[in-house]
Amino acid sequence: MRRCLIIGGLLALAPGYAFAASGSSTTVSGSTTATVVGPISLKHTAGAVLNFGTMTVGAGGGDVILTTTGTAIAIGAIGLVPSAGSSADQFSVTGDPNRSYSITTGTGYVTAGASSMLFGTTPSATQTTLGATGTGTFSVGGSLSVSNGIAPGVYTGTYTVTVAYD
Repeated sequence: MRRCLIIGGLLALAPGYAFAASGSSTTVSGSTTATVVGPISLKHTAGAVLNFGTMTVGAGGGDVILTTTGTAIAIGAIGLVPSAGSSADQFSVTGDPNRSYSITTGTGYVTAGASSMLFGTTPSATQTTLGATGTGTFSVGGSLSVSNGIAPGVYTGTYTVTVAYD
């Protein structure tokens, strides 16, 4: 009996071990959480357009770079007509206040009849944060590849813009 008491006493002192009597159980509670935020929403600003401006094309063609502030820059054999204004496109975002989000923009073609030109887009930020009121804005510029001998005309097209919470 003395041996049983010594072994029992030593087992009781062993750290990290819990013993339950036969047929007994123990229960504890865990924690859980969930956060629901308002959906992120994207709106194109009425009247805004990604406008590379009006240009002439010389031998060899070139590119028109449009900054996110709306300034057009001609590269190569491109002449920009000064009185025909260029402009960056504009968007507004609403959602959960102070939450960060990312912006991605696509590429596309502008076409006039059978002729087309490839353009790429660049947002003013690829990641930003909504303000304390849950609103934000950004602009989109880009680059237009103009080939030698492109037909005169008014070229139009579309591109995609996506916003998502980070």
